Amino acid sequence: MNSRRKFIQYAGLVAGSAAFSNSFATSAFPPEFSTLLKPKRLKEGDTIAVTSPAGAVWEEKQIDKFIFILNAIGFKVVQGATLKQKYGYFAGTDEFRAAELNTFFADKNIKGIFSMKGGWGCARLLDKLNYDLIKANPKVLMGFSDITTLLNVIYAKTGLVTFHGPVGNSGWNEFTIAAFKSVIMDAGQAELPLSTKPEDAFSVINPGKASGELIGGNLSVLSGLLGSSYLPDFKNKILFLEEVKEEPYRIDKMFTQLKLNGALDKLSGLVLGKFSKCEAEEPWKAFTFMEVLEQHIKPLGIPAFYGAAFGHTENKVTLPVGIKVSMDADKGMIKLTESAVL
Repeated sequence: MNSRRKFIQYAGLVAGSAAFSNSFATSAFPPEFSTLLKPKRLKEGDTIAVTSPAGAVWEEKQIDKFIFILNAIGFKVVQGATLKQKYGYFAGTDEFRAAELNTFFADKNIKGIFSMKGGWGCARLLDKLNYDLIKANPKVLMGFSDITTLLNVIYAKTGLVTFHGPVGNSGWNEFTIAAFKSVIMDAGQAELPLSTKPEDAFSVINPGKASGELIGGNLSVLSGLLGSSYLPDFKNKILFLEEVKEEPYRIDKMFTQLKLNGALDKLSGLVLGKFSKCEAEEPWKAFTFMEVLEQHIKPLGIPAFYGAAFGHTENKVTLPVGIKVSMDADKGMIKLTESAVL
């Protein structure tokens, strides 16, 4: 009942704020941030807002299941009005979804914002978000897949550390929950074991060690933002990438986009997650996925490995966007060199 009352309350707030969404959006982009902004660590008893900034939620049982999981961890939950909205394949209009995000960042009682699902649509919100408001109200923002857009853009525009981690309709198994707690609740700085099963053994593309700030997420989402003014600078970064259901020629196209934009040449290191279901429909006419990786990554000469556990895979580590890390391609490891939360 309490969750239902909060849903109705926020539905009213967002409906009102959507009517003047333009007042939320900044008229010009703020200057590049000068200091890293860390959110406060989450703890039991904190209130988490669940939103769907991209695709509509078609199976509402998933919402109940996610709330049950968050309650079991110890969180209180506010359901965003977007969870019940349907606008084509979106969870409400662009203005409605952006206004909900702005509202949740402005609410002092909300300590974290988790995404219910990905899909497509976050890029359509970028000119409607209030980056000054977000910067003034730092809090945990987490998701993956299409949420890659929000994670990297909000970091680029405000300096706020964001989190590439599970969404509501993805698996929250024992490994994933432990990894989430380690980074966001316990402020862990331990090594993150990115390959979790013997059958998921990582592959070294280029050996060596590197350090730098983490950025990245879904390859197709990130490549779709190239050429815009929204992405962070790739210079000296550790880039992490994952993908699902894309044929090798499309992976080739996306890496070529990164290359032609000069992004790959700036990197210190590259960590590749699972590229699930990325085989060619007609393999006798195509390169394999691993051949595409060899063609694009081997010549870079930077430390790089494939097979990390994040994104569209069962076991997921939570990766903080913007935090300094060290990586060891020979061991298939990333280590946070500082905590991601206060």
